[in-house]
Amino acid sequence: MGITKFVLASASLARRRLLQAAGIEPIVCPSDFDESRVQLKEATQLVQTLAQCKAETVAPQFASGLIMGCDSVLAIDGEIHGKPKDPLQARQRWQVMQNHFGDLYTGHALIDRDRNRTLVRCQVTRVYFAPMSDRAIEAYIATGEPLKCAGAFALEGYGGLFVEKIEGCHSNVIGLSLPLLRQMLAELGYDITDFWNR
Repeated sequence: MGITKFVLASASLARRRLLQAAGIEPIVCPSDFDESRVQLKEATQLVQTLAQCKAETVAPQFASGLIMGCDSVLAIDGEIHGKPKDPLQARQRWQVMQNHFGDLYTGHALIDRDRNRTLVRCQVTRVYFAPMSDRAIEAYIATGEPLKCAGAFALEGYGGLFVEKIEGCHSNVIGLSLPLLRQMLAELGYDITDFWNR
């Protein structure tokens, strides 16, 4: 049986690496969807809608296969944060985040072109951040990493040094929940091992 085509509608290198580490070699096709078109105040609704819009933008380019869209935000005390727009905003975020916790929401949308089905789900992981000195915050911002990530940190990068613990799925914090992906594929009638690049 041939491997079903798996398309990642994201330019995220972190998501691509997660899939590759799990044996899935995705076709990368960034959606370039304008996220400013979606204005929702509730985190689960926001990430699920954006994930679905990204997948739907890419899906018409493929006659068959699975198309996955994802989107992540960090909510602190109920306030939603995506990527910081500049170093000043990243600094302000970290002054709030340090010695505190936030909930990382990732929306997952999976479009099955062969079976004409779409699944949309959300995974939430609680992230506890370490106490940080102003010097450490400045040094971390100077790496440039916080400006590229939802919530202004990357668990798999320098930011991992400033995460005390997580409650829930760790891969979700990186941008894609592998357990949730396995469950979604099963719901569509696939086995995760069908997608292994053997």
